[in-house]
Amino acid sequence: QVRFVESGGGLVQPGGSLRLSCAASGNIFSLNTIGWYRQAPGKQRELVAAMSASGSTNYADSVKGRFTISRDNAKRTAYVQMNSLKPEDTAVYYCNTDPFIMRSWGQGTQVTVSS
Repeated sequence: QVRFVESGGGLVQPGGSLRLSCAASGNIFSLNTIGWYRQAPGKQRELVAAMSASGSTNYADSVKGRFTISRDNAKRTAYVQMNSLKPEDTAVYYCNTDPFIMRSWGQGTQVTVSS
């Protein structure tokens, strides 16, 4: 069963950048669409970026043009480069397959955008 470990979060000022990483265990990583999700306080978890096994991408309107998802199948690692961060991007960020596997959620990584 695939499991994910996210890293790279932190505190950043508005307009700043962060790059999150997601390391996966298991052998199905390269076969699946991988998504980055986020959950802000009091809100539902939402999918913000996804990349299929063939490399096609999809972004939520709220992050389009600012976030870039990528993946390295050999390393079983996914990334999201987040630029021009806004306070409303503050959330815990997770990765998982898309559609997600309930048992594969990791701990997430906190991103806080604040001056």
